[in-house]
Amino acid sequence: MSNPWNGADALAVVVEGGPTDTDGCLVDDATVGAGPRAAADLDRGIALLREVASGTRPPTLRLYRPSPTVAFGQRDARLPGFAAAGRAAEERGFTPLVRRAGGRAAAYHDGCLVVDHLEPAADGVAGTRARFAAFGGFFAAVLARVGVDAHVGEVPGEYCPGEFSVHGRHDGVPAVKLVGTAQRVISGAWLFSSVVVVEDATPLRAVLSDVYAALGLDWLPSTAGGAEDLAPGLAVHDVEHALLAAYAAVVRLDPA
Repeated sequence: MSNPWNGADALAVVVEGGPTDTDGCLVDDATVGAGPRAAADLDRGIALLREVASGTRPPTLRLYRPSPTVAFGQRDARLPGFAAAGRAAEERGFTPLVRRAGGRAAAYHDGCLVVDHLEPAADGVAGTRARFAAFGGFFAAVLARVGVDAHVGEVPGEYCPGEFSVHGRHDGVPAVKLVGTAQRVISGAWLFSSVVVVEDATPLRAVLSDVYAALGLDWLPSTAGGAEDLAPGLAVHDVEHALLAAYAAVVRLDPA
């Protein structure tokens, strides 16, 4: 099979953080129920990346619903307001963490779906930009299948701005950021991580407003929203099923 990111033709699938009725996927029983802690979520991705790089794990697709987290970028951590921003996140019930990938602060909770795609590569850096473009288009197509007018491109004033953000449109105008993406590359492998905001965006707007104010960064709170704002009734499991179906059309999905 061929796929837009020119990667492996098969992926081992792991779904963490809650029960699923998706055929062919493994639910990590250690995380069913309360779910993994925020720091463990990020650490798990890096651990899987190292396993893929070492050859002890095959190319892997990992899906999970995260606990409330504000993931700061490396640049955020160097700003004078970083400590205050971390306190603001905690006051809203979100765990502040600094991620190892780039970008600015992003917030997510269990109304979101995090997708970690990991593959071995002799030179992971070489394909960085191409992967951003390919996965942006891929996720926009997935959201379009569930009724969202989704496209690729930065929304003016969005949080954690990026050229390949996936956004939703109101009346044909880019309005709401729906998917943020980041990459981590090490010797021998790459990790492409995507956060799809689906449900209950109000707490995300609130915490991001406090965090960005503390950091001294300008943004438009109206750009933070969820897919359900554009397709009422849409739920995380709808997006998960559509995503796995889209993957299954271009790669073989194997139980982990």
